[in-house]
Amino acid sequence: MKIFTKTLVFVLAVIFILGLASIIRATGTAVSLGAAASFAVLGGATVTNTGSTVLNGDLGSSPGSSITGFPPGTYTGSLHSADATALSAKNDATSAFTNLGLQGCDSDLSGQDLGGMTLVPGVYCFSSSAQLTGILTLNAQNDPNAVWIFKMGSTLTTASGSSVVFNNGGSGPGCNVFWKVGTSATLGTTTAFVGTIIADHDITLTTGATVNGRVLALGASADGAVTLATNTITPVVCASTPTPTPTASSTASSIASPLSLSPAPVWNLYFAPLSILR
Repeated sequence: MKIFTKTLVFVLAVIFILGLASIIRATGTAVSLGAAASFAVLGGATVTNTGSTVLNGDLGSSPGSSITGFPPGTYTGSLHSADATALSAKNDATSAFTNLGLQGCDSDLSGQDLGGMTLVPGVYCFSSSAQLTGILTLNAQNDPNAVWIFKMGSTLTTASGSSVVFNNGGSGPGCNVFWKVGTSATLGTTTAFVGTIIADHDITLTTGATVNGRVLALGASADGAVTLATNTITPVVCASTPTPTPTASSTASSIASPLSLSPAPVWNLYFAPLSILR
């Protein structure tokens, strides 16, 4: 009987820990954009605009120097055409692209449309292309420092009228949301997008698309073109929010929730009976 009880406790503990591991994942870490943080748009080869685009930040290109369509487009920051600032931003954006690639995937969404999904903070991967048709909801779970990272092997495409929205807190639209695009990104007409897009090749925003974040194309002479058409792009600077200090009531509440327990208490909770049964 004692052996059976020990075995049962062990099996239940293993089942619980495996289930807990599937819930508690290694969520993504925000990457530094360095000098690229102030840029609304950064091209690698060219930046071309038609219409009354509004950039609420810097505009630049490196190593290419061709920037056209401003005016009629406007920008509130500075213009950097193949200068030292643009080069520094290009290098920092490339480093961010590399660092995003080093982060492991929490979920593989290959072949699935992001439209209609509600995603908690984490790293989401696509082996090839990613598509957004409709609304993608990012659930911050009341974490002001929540981070989402989306990595795709090739293209990112959104259908006309698609959008990315937040619920349950978060650090603000576009903050700590990163899109690492293996080739090129295209946002459909009137898409309301959120996050910093870093594409290895080109980025195209069709008429009326908006971005709370940044548009950074890394390509060199053969690609790295940014094409705009009456768009609004607003870089979002993340405000560091300290983790709230636990109070007596919050501590009691966290103890009552098994999902908030750290690995050590969970392990002791379920394996302590083994020592008692010896």
